[in-house]
Amino acid sequence: MQQLNWANTLAGFGVGVLVGITGVGGGSLMTPILVLLFGVAPAAAIGTDLWFAAVTKIVGGAIHHKLGSVDWQVLRRMWLGSLPAAVLTLWWMHSTGIAQSRPRVLLIVLGGVLLLTSVAMQCMGRTHAMAQRLRSSSPDRFLFLQPGVTVLAGALLGILVTLTSVSAGALGTALLLYIYPFRMKAARMVGTDIVHAIPLTLVAGTGYMLMGNVNFPLLGNLLLGSIPGIVAGSLIASKTREGALRTCIALLLAVVGIKLTMT
Repeated sequence: MQQLNWANTLAGFGVGVLVGITGVGGGSLMTPILVLLFGVAPAAAIGTDLWFAAVTKIVGGAIHHKLGSVDWQVLRRMWLGSLPAAVLTLWWMHSTGIAQSRPRVLLIVLGGVLLLTSVAMQCMGRTHAMAQRLRSSSPDRFLFLQPGVTVLAGALLGILVTLTSVSAGALGTALLLYIYPFRMKAARMVGTDIVHAIPLTLVAGTGYMLMGNVNFPLLGNLLLGSIPGIVAGSLIASKTREGALRTCIALLLAVVGIKLTMT
């Protein structure tokens, strides 16, 4: 029987709480934690984190659905782009063998995506205001482009999540806020983003599992902490002002991103 590792469980709980409150923190924090603190190989860290995110967000997504904070029309559009993109990215990874032959590339891509995520989190307010102006000044054109842009945004997330396990949270919420500047309120944005990540991480995680890049004993320890963590975070999401918390996460991601690109 696998021995309980309290450090892993505590890490899972902390990340679960952050995911429940902000929709951010799954891959953005867990994958770097596994690589930098626990010494897990990049591909195994990404594959394990994809399953960690899938199970964790199933729990959080069920709570957000019960609270009515999920936009299913937007989800269908995003899945139309993200799920095929995830499958194609997995096919490319399998064909090139990049996860085993060039793990350094995964670290560089992961670090770059973390830096991009940090910038997106910091600029969310400005991009939201700009999107509101565009939506108000050209409403017909904005509404016409919304479905197609949502599919493209989903495709981008599908590629990045499959390569790094990062972006379903921070970049996903930033894109939702830009594409739907008046429709997406805080709790609805987080709930929609969390549910979008469920099938995406399941598809990507299955691909990594078939390539032998999932550490299941480690996953069990992480989930032991993350499930109660995301329950707690999801229940208090609508009562929490997450602005300061997002800023702290963004700064942390920038530091970690730089560290990974230089490793």
